[in-house]
Amino acid sequence: MFEGFEAERVRVGDASIFVRHGGQGPPVVLLHGHPRTSATWHRVAPLLVQGGFTVVCPDLRGYGRSTGPAPTADHTGYSKRAVAGDVVEVMRSLGHTRFALAGHDRGGAVALRLALDHPDAVSRVALIDCLPISEHLSRITAEFATQWWHWFFFAQPDIPERVINADPDRWYHGDPLSMGQENHDEWRAATRDPDVVRAMLEDYRAGLTVDRRHEEEDRAAGRHVRCPALVLWSLRDDLEDLYGDPLRIWRRWAPDVRGHGIDSGHHVAEEAPRALASSLADFLTVRPE
Repeated sequence: MFEGFEAERVRVGDASIFVRHGGQGPPVVLLHGHPRTSATWHRVAPLLVQGGFTVVCPDLRGYGRSTGPAPTADHTGYSKRAVAGDVVEVMRSLGHTRFALAGHDRGGAVALRLALDHPDAVSRVALIDCLPISEHLSRITAEFATQWWHWFFFAQPDIPERVINADPDRWYHGDPLSMGQENHDEWRAATRDPDVVRAMLEDYRAGLTVDRRHEEEDRAAGRHVRCPALVLWSLRDDLEDLYGDPLRIWRRWAPDVRGHGIDSGHHVAEEAPRALASSLADFLTVRPE
């Protein structure tokens, strides 16, 4: 995986971020979702490098080979604001003060927070298979609670750690044929690590508490994404089934937004990498008017 890329660790305060980077050209950061690592981008990243971009793929704080602080009662150490700050510092350490950004699933929530908190750093943002967390929570239905029950299970204290770590291979399912063997092996090693599991759960605990509060404060203050935004969703996932056209919701947050569905299941970077890379490259390429 990631032939020609460099891998290193960047210390950011109380976190240590593992990052892969390679290529030449305008920088773009790819942020993975739960329970993946940066390896989920192993088919997309080389295509973007071929398209003329510098591509940076970090493991989110606590995921994969990145580490974070000990959890606290308020979950702020794993808030999207903290993780977004990691990304800004990692990019500065690599020499990039302004960059494009794409986030999938939980990485999409980080991408939104980064675009809101650091607007001068983000040139363009792509939001994949996600909505703002507060938008999900304000639309809770029986269907949502049934299909997304894990959000509320993960938020419980202590119990999910015991359940998941008792047999992580039964809890987390992945197919090495569809994921790619090396990606699968890296992901499997991460999900077998109790510290990683705890950090991933803290991500969800922060989502229902501090992250929700931050988003509600944004709405009350009238803050929105100032850069161009692209919204992509997997047609064989449930986002459109639950909410209809995702663009209708995202227009409340990003006035300059466009988007479309991709024929894929949820893990689009692994299942439809060429379609995803093509959509990202088209959006990220700034053409003269």
